[in-house]
Amino acid sequence: MEFLDVVRRRKTTNGPFSPEPVSLEHQRLLMEVAGRAPSQLNSQPWRFVIVDDRRVIDSIATISGESMTEAMSNGTFFERYKPYFRFSADEMAEKRSGMLFDKLPAVLRPFTKQVFTPRGQKLMNSFRVPQTLGEENRKLVAGSPLLIGVMLDRSEYRPGELSSFYSVFSMGAAMENIWLTTVELGMGIQFVSFPMEVPGKWALIEQLLGVPDDLELMAVYRLGYLPQDAQRPAIDWSSHERKLPSQYVFRNSCDTPETAWDDPRT
Repeated sequence: MEFLDVVRRRKTTNGPFSPEPVSLEHQRLLMEVAGRAPSQLNSQPWRFVIVDDRRVIDSIATISGESMTEAMSNGTFFERYKPYFRFSADEMAEKRSGMLFDKLPAVLRPFTKQVFTPRGQKLMNSFRVPQTLGEENRKLVAGSPLLIGVMLDRSEYRPGELSSFYSVFSMGAAMENIWLTTVELGMGIQFVSFPMEVPGKWALIEQLLGVPDDLELMAVYRLGYLPQDAQRPAIDWSSHERKLPSQYVFRNSCDTPETAWDDPRT
């Protein structure tokens, strides 16, 4: 695949993976491309833990599902991320960012405008939407053949110091290398984020992974090969829209948006 095609096809996988184990060759390749990322003074602050033990994956899946249910039941998730929720194609086309919830059970569609209100939260809880989503999340993580935990060396990652920025920047570059490579390999990848949303849950994952004191667990991702007959979950979203260049590119100073590139024909 051409490199620019890989970049343009990169996305997050919301649905299930094939149960086929990720080959050791591909695991090694993912770690190799991560290690090729740039880092300040070649410090290479990243560390990775590859998880293919079914018991550990199932335990992390349970924590993730419970975290999603809790965060959505008490409203903290919706309150934190409401600027990024879209419930119509017109709104998505206008904002050109966020997540379009374009697949919802029919019973919930009339209430999308109320999702960020106390009444909407009560309604979702009465329909057990948080429990449904939490169980779907647990199944997705549990059905993943591979998890990757991303850590930073605390001797490099020192919050409040410039080295911390350099370390996080380098980690992002390493993960982008992995993400792009999954496209080339016919794989998918998704951030397992909900345990970070609920106090105490992330520490449980750190314990499961045996993260030592000199490392900081920054993220966990689930990976696997994409199935040929992928089915969308009952509640799903898309995020294909991207901002126009004039919304994020400036010419010579931040007073002058670059508008010439907004027309895809130029």
